[in-house]
Amino acid sequence: MCGRVIQSSGPLRYAIVDGMNVRDSRVHNYPPRWNAAPSQELLVIRRNHRTGEVSLDPLRWGLIPYWSQDPAGGRKPINAKCETVRDLPSFRDAYRLRRCIVPVDGFFEWKAIKGQRAQPYAIAMKDGAPFGLAGIWENWKDPNSGEWIRTFAIITTDANELVADIHDRMPVILSRYDYARWLGEEPDPRDLMRPFPAGLMRMWPISTRVNKPENDDASIVEPIELNVA
Repeated sequence: MCGRVIQSSGPLRYAIVDGMNVRDSRVHNYPPRWNAAPSQELLVIRRNHRTGEVSLDPLRWGLIPYWSQDPAGGRKPINAKCETVRDLPSFRDAYRLRRCIVPVDGFFEWKAIKGQRAQPYAIAMKDGAPFGLAGIWENWKDPNSGEWIRTFAIITTDANELVADIHDRMPVILSRYDYARWLGEEPDPRDLMRPFPAGLMRMWPISTRVNKPENDDASIVEPIELNVA
């Protein structure tokens, strides 16, 4: 799964899709997030299919299908598996009509260790550049307040050779050459949902401080030395 990400860069650095509009003042006030967690608002790239405009907007992490009648919004999944996103009722309409890109500087994963607390790792690109995770988004009207709430989920796939050392899943990382196609009109670009080349990525162990979302500062991503038994 993918349950924590890094969004520590400013909006201008997240203009990773050609023709993006990042002039909206709302997104320029967003603080850097070193330990972004579900239920929080993150910056997400969407395309307006009517106008063609590509924008960077704040959406809440945890998908609520537009048809949900649950006053609390239901279970709010944070991930959707690439193998089933086309078919499951909670995801299929969003996958076909409302795909998005979540720009990040990195993400976290935990390695299970028998008899010990799981060891967290940070994962990013070797060149330090931000990259785009494949996502889907929804617009849901809260039946209590009447407020429209925009939410998203991140799509996952099998781990590549790097991440497989610690976990069997990873988020779908899109090639920059595929951004336009992912945001386009095609109903099922399933071939884009594949493990990203491991050779372009790096991974390092970090402190278990990351386990608590309230620990949200740059020191979270500092590498640590592991004790080798």
